[in-house]
Amino acid sequence: MAKFLYNLGNFAFTKPKRMLIGWLLILVAVVAATIGTGVSFNGDMSIPGTKSEKAMDLLEKKFPAGDDEGTIRLIFKAPKDETLEAKKVKHKINETIKEIKKDKAVKQVTDLYETFTISKDKKIGYADITYRVKADKVKESSKEKVLNSIKISKDAGIQTELGGSVTFSEIEVGGISEIIGIVFAFLILAFTFASLLVAGLPILTAVIGLVIGVMVILITSNFVDMSAFSLTLAVMIGLAVGIDYALFIISRYRQLLAEGYNLNEAAARAVGTAGSAVLFAGVTVIVALCGLVLVDIPFLGIMGLVGAFMVLSVMLVSLTIVPAILGLLGDKVSPSRKNKLFSKLQPKKEKKTMGWGRFIQKHPGKIMLGVILLTGLISWPALHMELGLPDNGMKGKETTERKGYDLLAEGFGKGFNGPLVVIIDASQADKTMKSKSIEKSSKLLEKMDGIKQITPAIPDPSGEYAMLTILPRSGPEDKETKQLVKDIRNVSSVADTKFLVTGSTAVNIDISDRLSEALPKFAGVIIGFAFVLMILVFRSFLVPLKAVLGFLMTLTATLGFAVFVLQDGHLAPLFGIPAAGPLLNFMPVLVTGILFGLAMDYEVFLVSRMREEFLLSHDAKKSVISGLQHSGRVVTAAGLIMIFVFASFIFAQDLIIKTMGLTLAFGVLFDAFVIRMTFIPACMMLLGRANWYLPKWLARLLPHIDIEGESIAQKEKKII
Repeated sequence: MAKFLYNLGNFAFTKPKRMLIGWLLILVAVVAATIGTGVSFNGDMSIPGTKSEKAMDLLEKKFPAGDDEGTIRLIFKAPKDETLEAKKVKHKINETIKEIKKDKAVKQVTDLYETFTISKDKKIGYADITYRVKADKVKESSKEKVLNSIKISKDAGIQTELGGSVTFSEIEVGGISEIIGIVFAFLILAFTFASLLVAGLPILTAVIGLVIGVMVILITSNFVDMSAFSLTLAVMIGLAVGIDYALFIISRYRQLLAEGYNLNEAAARAVGTAGSAVLFAGVTVIVALCGLVLVDIPFLGIMGLVGAFMVLSVMLVSLTIVPAILGLLGDKVSPSRKNKLFSKLQPKKEKKTMGWGRFIQKHPGKIMLGVILLTGLISWPALHMELGLPDNGMKGKETTERKGYDLLAEGFGKGFNGPLVVIIDASQADKTMKSKSIEKSSKLLEKMDGIKQITPAIPDPSGEYAMLTILPRSGPEDKETKQLVKDIRNVSSVADTKFLVTGSTAVNIDISDRLSEALPKFAGVIIGFAFVLMILVFRSFLVPLKAVLGFLMTLTATLGFAVFVLQDGHLAPLFGIPAAGPLLNFMPVLVTGILFGLAMDYEVFLVSRMREEFLLSHDAKKSVISGLQHSGRVVTAAGLIMIFVFASFIFAQDLIIKTMGLTLAFGVLFDAFVIRMTFIPACMMLLGRANWYLPKWLARLLPHIDIEGESIAQKEKKII
């Protein structure tokens, strides 16, 4: 592998124009294809086969409600000391609804005074706008019409908020988050290389890979159901790893120049050595993300595949465009060319390269114990982790969706925002007793605790099924509601009838349960695969074992931090989290895949350099210090870049993106600095030569994978 990449680097460096023109043609092709096909994000987050999905399918079959039309709920609250039935208030609400009806896209608007959708105290009520198209097809002009129309009621002192299936805030790709991440990455690179020119190269190549990846994903959205969040997640990952991969190759190139290699040889060797580590690390990330397909959850599998393709795109660009640009720039990237300001800010060489390694050498046992205790402390909150899906109740308090959510809870109870739809299945009951069986089953539900209101059972034309709606006393994300769903499903019905529960709340509960079950299976598969792969690469048992152990420590600490902040609400205002609530139900599985791939990145970059030194000196402890000396600073820079890129997404408006950015930023922080730069070197110091032990009989059987550049070690073209 190293020899192949050496030749690739040599070709790209010596014939840069050919390489760049080739990539330019690819870029033009994908941009043209994107313009021609357009974009279509329409994926949902359902899981076929769950109890709630089966109940939903039965509901649609037995109680057809026509097309799945988009709705906007208008929520009104009367001014102080007045009610919605006051003449002036009623007039303004009716005037608002009349104005909205002028939109030809509107199918109907309910009248809250005719449908009696008003709270008992007459203070809060709602009316539903139904459109002729699905929620995601409602035009911006229709949304603007609603926003302009409700000014009538608002100007009259009537609080008017919005809810429903039509969203007024979409997930955006390309904005303040990406810009902030790139700015911080540039500053870190400028400090690392002490060169503004060199600092811009990893960002330039990452953006090229990012644009190509985004274009291909946009094209694919027309043929595969995916959500816009899949693209945002891919951009988040691609930007971070793309900058890091280019950073490692350029850093190694400058090191080789400092050692005396000529420009051409340094570029070829950089791609052959650091590029091998990049390729292996990238493949590990890709495998981890593709592994999400194994959990058998469609939307999660698509997210993994989209993210994996983005990593592939930026990785290929790093391995080819980076040496090509280096070829064009010539000696302008030489380590001797430094920016005076940034070079003054850099610490002295001895301090920055040797101090940390010597500290670890002196206190390896204490460091390991300290890291284990710290991990346990941070991981502790994960023991009471709860999963769910953010709803309007977890949005910012300033948003109309959150205000509307709170008004409905105030007027109609917490459970109004999470109704349960129950189907009574009497298909197996005696033909002459079906109606009585449904009646008895309905009364059985009325006796259950935790129910505020239950509607009369409505039978289908066959009389074998009946539907009713339950309003719980508790909110959609409360433990009591989840328990109520389980109680209804487990209740002993009468006369061969059974209960099926669906609705958004039940669907979220089932998705969370399925994802919780999938996490151990998924983690076990990717960890097992990586363990075998690292045995092949590092030709050792203990190095892969420590890598896996370190990842498990990172994962538990990351989940513990997420529960501490997002679920328990500690430090939430500091990170702009509007409300505490359960963790995003697919976060643990997604974070496991992403963090595992990124953790193996740092493991490969750091430990491969240690093994390279060990093969030369056969001194285990010296190789650890030398590995930290040569790769520690660049791994630190790479970790900081990834942290800032992920952390920049905390500024996003969408709660899902915000929480994912925060969680991944902490995960990288913990893994890069606590585990890879501290715990792993301490372990290797204690174990000494045992780190690299592998039985001879197994060594003979295993194929040789060269990522340290042994196959090109004999190529000596130094300038003497």
